[in-house]
Amino acid sequence: MKMHQVSRRTGIALATVALAIAGAGCGASEGGSDDDGGSTQAAKSAGDLTIGVSNLGLAAPFPAAISRGIKAAAEEQGIRIVELDGKSDPDKQANDMQDLIAQRPDGILLLPVDSGIAQGLVDAADAEGIPVVAVASQVGDPSERELKDVYPRLAALVTQDEVASGEKAAEIVIRELPDGGEIAILEGAAGFAESKLRQVGFDEVLARSGRSFRTVASQPGDWLPDKGEAVCQNMLAAHPNLRLVYSHSDDMAVGCTKAVGQANRDVKVVGVGGSRLGMNAVEAGEMAGTVCYLPEELGRVALETIVGDLTGDRPVEAEFVSYETPATTRANASECNAQW
Repeated sequence: MKMHQVSRRTGIALATVALAIAGAGCGASEGGSDDDGGSTQAAKSAGDLTIGVSNLGLAAPFPAAISRGIKAAAEEQGIRIVELDGKSDPDKQANDMQDLIAQRPDGILLLPVDSGIAQGLVDAADAEGIPVVAVASQVGDPSERELKDVYPRLAALVTQDEVASGEKAAEIVIRELPDGGEIAILEGAAGFAESKLRQVGFDEVLARSGRSFRTVASQPGDWLPDKGEAVCQNMLAAHPNLRLVYSHSDDMAVGCTKAVGQANRDVKVVGVGGSRLGMNAVEAGEMAGTVCYLPEELGRVALETIVGDLTGDRPVEAEFVSYETPATTRANASECNAQW
């Protein structure tokens, strides 16, 4: 699963705003009206809409699945989709947003490569009267903005409730270790919003549980199975009483299960994501559980949200929109239809 990094590139963000506004067609005013007085915000029927999609990277399974959901929902309603692939490069995504703004779609779905730089991209589209719905990640620095405190120039943020996902992962841990014990954290790459948010929810639930849990190690696995395996090998060697590893993603969790098997240790592993790799491990009993994400459903919800706004059926303004992400164990694994 490709994650979204907190921006450290303020200069790029400012340059992006200027370039995007300059390249966006000079016929529209800040209020979104054309020279002839017509508003770009006038309600249309769904079949008349063109929606731009700036995808963070179609080579990654999660955003590719979101794209499938968007396109399937659009096809059902006769909506035209113009999608550009950011290839996990913030500069490429900045150029893509300039191109989309210049084409003047009715709205844009933005899957940010970089949460901080994305703020400038949203500002540029908003200045041209083009509503933007962010998908799968916050816009703005998550260290300064709560997940549900949606950036005000967005029509909506459509994503998983990452804090709630951490809470659900913690509930699995409590069921697996009712008496508490030593746990380790397999973090995502340093500086990523999702890693922080999933840990916040996790820690809060464990703290409220009254059980005696003790975190003895916490180290990044950079979202990668091989790195997850290597980090878990070190954790297992350093902590003979370790009882469970909480991984911020299924991919790292699957790598960790290999390390646990090689060490012949009775250590449980809990992940987040509901990926095919993760669900296979849950069904095989190698992982104790995960939190089921459905990226195709996320894509559908995002498309429906922006269409509702554009047609006037369900107007939104800086609204947080999510969907159910249930805790999943071997007992209910059949209920999580892996989509990535």
